Amino acid sequence: MKPTLLILAAGMGSRYGGLKQIDPVGVSGEAIIEYSIYDAIKAGFDKVVFVIRRDFEALFKEKIGGKFEKKIKVEYAFQDLDAFIPSDLEIPEERTKPWGTGHAVLVAKEIINEPFAVINADDYYGITAYEKIAKFLMDEALPDRHSMVGYVLSNTLSDHGTVNRGVCKVDDNGNLVEVIERYRLKRNNGNVEFYDEHDEKGQTPLDSVVSMNFWGFHPSIFDVYESMFEEFIRTKINVEKSEFLIPEVVFDQIQTNQATYKVITCEDKWYGVTYKADKDPVQQAFAEMTNQGVYPSPLW
Repeated sequence: MKPTLLILAAGMGSRYGGLKQIDPVGVSGEAIIEYSIYDAIKAGFDKVVFVIRRDFEALFKEKIGGKFEKKIKVEYAFQDLDAFIPSDLEIPEERTKPWGTGHAVLVAKEIINEPFAVINADDYYGITAYEKIAKFLMDEALPDRHSMVGYVLSNTLSDHGTVNRGVCKVDDNGNLVEVIERYRLKRNNGNVEFYDEHDEKGQTPLDSVVSMNFWGFHPSIFDVYESMFEEFIRTKINVEKSEFLIPEVVFDQIQTNQATYKVITCEDKWYGVTYKADKDPVQQAFAEMTNQGVYPSPLW
C-alpha cells in the first residue's frame, strides 16, 4: 500500500510575518510546499492531505492545491476549533489559537487509512528524506512501529537569527528515546549555543540529530491521538494558548512501551523561512538546485 503525505498548513508564520505556506521561492514562483509534494510523488506517495483553515481554503486551493490534482490524489482536512471536542465541553469565546500539531493530525482521521508521513508546509526536507520514509512506511510501519526523520543540526540553522530545535536522544538500536527542546540556538566556536527550559545556557555539537517535525505513522495512531486529545482538552480547554502537540503522543508511547520510533537520519540540508531574511538564501538554493537539474522549472 502506497503511503500518504499529510501536510500541516493551518498555521500562520508569526515570526515570518505572513502566510508563508504559499510564498513563492522557486525559479518559476513555486512555494516550498510544492517541492515537498514533487519529492513525495517521486518517492512513491500517491495521496496528499492538506490540513488548512477554512478561512483561506479558496486562496489555498487556487494558489497550491489545484496544481497537483492530475499528478496525485489531493484531499483536505480542516483544523476547526470544535473538531473532536466532546459535546459536553464549551470552547472559551476568547480562544482563537488552534489546538496544536497533534490536533492537526487528528482532524485527518477520517481521510487517511494507510501509513502516512507528517510534515510542516513551510519546511524543505530534501529528496532523500522522502525516499527513506516512504520505504519505511511501505515495508516496516506497524501499529507499534513508527518513525521520525532526524536532521543534522548544522544543516538546520538560520544565519539570520536564533532557532528552536528538538535535540534527539537515540538508543543503540536507532530508536528515539526522547527529544529535548532547546531554545535560541546559534553557532558558537564550532558548537551550537542554546538555552534550556530553565533559561540556562548550554552547548551541543553541530552534528547533533534534531527533529524537524517529519514523522511516519501507521494509521492505528489516530485512535491514540483521539484518546489523548480528549484527555488533554478536558484539562486544558480553559488554559490560554494550550496546545496538544505531536511529541506528546510520541513520548507517551515510548515511555509506556506502546511503540518504538525508528530514527531515520537524513544528511540533506533543511531549508525554511523562519525569518524574512531567510527568503533570499532559500531562493538562491532552489535556483542552484534547478540549475543542477535536481528540479525542472517550472515544476509542473
